Amino acid sequence: MKTVFITGASSGIGAALAKAYAQQGARLGLLARRKENLEQLRANLPNPERHHIYAVDVTDHAAVASAAEDFLKQCGQVHIVIANAGISVGTLTEHQGDLPVFDRVFQTNVTATVATFAPFIAAMKTYSKQENCRLVGIGSVAGIRGLPGAEAYSASKAAVISYCESLRVELRKNRIRVVTIAPGYIDTPMTQVNSYPMPFLMPVERFANQAIQTIDAGRSYRVIPWQMGLVAKLLRLLPNPVYDFLFSRAPHKARVEEAGK
Repeated sequence: MKTVFITGASSGIGAALAKAYAQQGARLGLLARRKENLEQLRANLPNPERHHIYAVDVTDHAAVASAAEDFLKQCGQVHIVIANAGISVGTLTEHQGDLPVFDRVFQTNVTATVATFAPFIAAMKTYSKQENCRLVGIGSVAGIRGLPGAEAYSASKAAVISYCESLRVELRKNRIRVVTIAPGYIDTPMTQVNSYPMPFLMPVERFANQAIQTIDAGRSYRVIPWQMGLVAKLLRLLPNPVYDFLFSRAPHKARVEEAGK
């Protein structure tokens, strides 16, 4: 039986992945802050008694490690770990009050990814030659080039992409596949607050199915949907002056204090 551990599992991409894997008959470890949401999600999955929930903040590294230890104890081994937990909010460096937001974004999007993978790697090394083990990092198209007004989010997702690449090379000899998935605009609570047009917006269920195909194939990197993959390639090729001109007036995601108004 396939075993899958997912952070940020209570809503959005994490919940959609949980539902899709449960339909395949996998045994799940679901971690998120909101216990009520996790309980409701588990109750609506096939064979709810098979799955384990952990009401944990991913920035609490000791609690994440404890959850990982319990899941390994309950299941014996884990095949797929998906570090999905993340937050997105507008930030501007010029605002001194945004500095704590930068810290929170990096702690949740970057450091928590490391804290999620770390407890599983030693165990995976013992059986990776017989099993298809995967560590999955969720990046973003926003991490490919810096977007205005999204300094913390773009930087954090760029860090996730580079970190996963480094880890992928490191673990290659152990036959543990590290998969990086960079979503474009996916219809989730995170994007539903955006007040600007979102090209190629994809239903979260379709995204989850394509993400699972990517994970099963062990692909090193993929942008979903494919249209945003083409956009990402173009963004990489644009000279800085052209990119700066085109994106200097791009719409901004609301900052925390703006979103509260």
